[in-house]
Amino acid sequence: MIYSMTGYGKGSAQNENYTSEVEVKSVNSRFLEISLKLPASLMNREYEIREFIKSKINRGKLSVIILLKSNSSANESLLINKEKLKTYLSLIKDLKKAAKLNEKIKLDHLLNHADIFSTPDLELSDSEFHLIKKALDSALSELLKMKKNEGKELTKDLVQRIKMIESQLEKIEKDTETAASEYFEKLKERINNLVGDVNIDKDRLPQELAIIADKADITEECVRLRSHIKFFLESLNESEPGRKLNFLCQEMNREANTISSKSISTFTIHNSVFIKEEIEKIREQIQNLE
Repeated sequence: MIYSMTGYGKGSAQNENYTSEVEVKSVNSRFLEISLKLPASLMNREYEIREFIKSKINRGKLSVIILLKSNSSANESLLINKEKLKTYLSLIKDLKKAAKLNEKIKLDHLLNHADIFSTPDLELSDSEFHLIKKALDSALSELLKMKKNEGKELTKDLVQRIKMIESQLEKIEKDTETAASEYFEKLKERINNLVGDVNIDKDRLPQELAIIADKADITEECVRLRSHIKFFLESLNESEPGRKLNFLCQEMNREANTISSKSISTFTIHNSVFIKEEIEKIREQIQNLE
């Protein structure tokens, strides 16, 4: 099953004392990167939170915001940080003096600085931390659901593009059946026109032409490309196939390049260019897979 690395999830949980809300966003990344925004009461639980997320998510750059609110108004009293308040008052006085202002200091000047207020530190019990993990689990489940749905759409797109490559390969294989013999006859006719009445080894000429035609044969490359296509489609049903699919794209692109360079048919060269374009689009999509 393919999962996208981009998604969004939101979860919440509450008991009689607290309400926890969690928001999770995920974008592309080669590895698992977790950015946490926690209330002060959860700082000592950061490691546990990270390990819990790692047990659910494998890759992606995650932004996680966890909020914890008290359901009791009695516990929501604000404290004044007197040291910061004194600092701001001193700065305002210095600013007035430097700007030569006579305006009195008003309450509005201080209320703009929210960090002069703080809430009492909360000591969370294990049951209260379980509440936070429950909200986090809910958010991660919603994130995974979105990643799975987007993964399904990505899979459809990848299959469609692989089928288009397969269709072009069939055209190339059909063209190859006649291209070599036609090229052989054209070369023979051109040589006869060039040498005219000059005596040449009638036995050697067909041998040399056959060698040239054999060097332009792309049968092996077509067989390998078809094998890579088959393996690619099978790998879509595996878990975390991103790296394997990327490797298969490299191999498919290698075969397409060889087909293009060896081919003696303009039709085949044009179709191999189309195949390489589709492979590049597939590689871009694979970067979105977990």
